[in-house]
Amino acid sequence: PLVAFFLFNGAAAQTMHLQGEKLFPAFDGWEQQEDGSIKLWFGYFNENWEQEFELPVGPDNHLAIVDMGDNPDLQPNEAFEVSFDPEDADQGQPTHFYPRRNPFLFTITVPEPEEFGGRDERQVVWTLTANGKTQRVYASLLPNYAIDGQAMSTDVGGNHGSTHQNLRTNLAPELEIEGPNERTVSVGESVSLVALADDPDNYPQARGRRGLQSVEQLYNPPRGSVVRSPPGLRLSWMVYRGVEEHATFRPTQMKTWMDSRMYANSPWSPPYILPEPPEDRRWVSEVSFDEPGEYVLRAVASDGARFSYENVYVRVTP
Repeated sequence: PLVAFFLFNGAAAQTMHLQGEKLFPAFDGWEQQEDGSIKLWFGYFNENWEQEFELPVGPDNHLAIVDMGDNPDLQPNEAFEVSFDPEDADQGQPTHFYPRRNPFLFTITVPEPEEFGGRDERQVVWTLTANGKTQRVYASLLPNYAIDGQAMSTDVGGNHGSTHQNLRTNLAPELEIEGPNERTVSVGESVSLVALADDPDNYPQARGRRGLQSVEQLYNPPRGSVVRSPPGLRLSWMVYRGVEEHATFRPTQMKTWMDSRMYANSPWSPPYILPEPPEDRRWVSEVSFDEPGEYVLRAVASDGARFSYENVYVRVTP
């Protein structure tokens, strides 16, 4: 595969794969809800720094709910193959896959553990095949997969990597899309995208936008195992389903995936300076498409630690 190399000051050389590597589905944990239901969170890790994938729901991108009682010899989370079944295959997962780590993208809601068949008696299995390599993740309600706001923040390097206890009760931003969530447009026609977002608890609080860094600071070795993101309200659009290269956003959107390379237009990228949010908390963008098709666009609002998202479904005609 095509690779490049980079050096951190004082660190050993590391291999940076641009394409040809694996795409891993990820079970990001389960979260208890106030009504007693449980959310299973899923994301993915693309080993490549540049290669993106288009994987429509089907044999290369499908979910399945597996009753472990039908597999009595298997241990919880032991690997096993799952055949494609159209009935359960589409659970709202993405079909466009950006590079690198993209956590907490979609959820599957299940009842109380007892109604679900016990914490280890039923599993949700997500299968992805990319570059000819198949990977699976096995999600269950085992206690060690329980997460809260602090765990979610830590996984995205929120609040500069803080593990403060207050992050457990941090509220996700409020997010609303103006206009219908289903649109029909023609190729080349612009679509207005207006999102209203606010941080109800103003936590973690932005501590002023960071100034420019020196070359020495930019090349300092990372201080933790997870790249870091500053606190502060931000909003960005992404392509969740559909061929991303056929969509053009104006203005250019900051990345929602964890790109830590320098000058990468990403909150995780040095020396990125997080823009001030609009005074009226109203983000105005537009998008156009150069090919017909079905697209799902996603607005992602984040305070740097937790996030909210809303989808807009666009049918593009010739």
